[in-house]
Amino acid sequence: MDKLCFEMPIVSECKVSECAYNVSSNCHARAITIGDGIRPGCDTFLKGSRHTRKAGQVAGIGACKISGCKFNEDFECQTDSVRVGTVQNQANCMTFSAR
Repeated sequence: MDKLCFEMPIVSECKVSECAYNVSSNCHARAITIGDGIRPGCDTFLKGSRHTRKAGQVAGIGACKISGCKFNEDFECQTDSVRVGTVQNQANCMTFSAR
């Protein structure tokens, strides 16, 4: 299998306990996508009672579709890390900051 290795911001904390990628307030997806173009939601959120077994894997931010966020540069997040939490019963990027 071919692999890519590059630097990207990490998900430092995820408080969305019902997500299948969440184990002990940490996201263990390979990478997440933020936003639908309008809201800074976590598009990678996967509701599930069974959680991932890859608890050693740290999630990065693969893409950001929120052009109005000051950390977004060419659809990529340019901050060191993000936190994910719940806003109105939806998983959201809590690091979002308007331009």
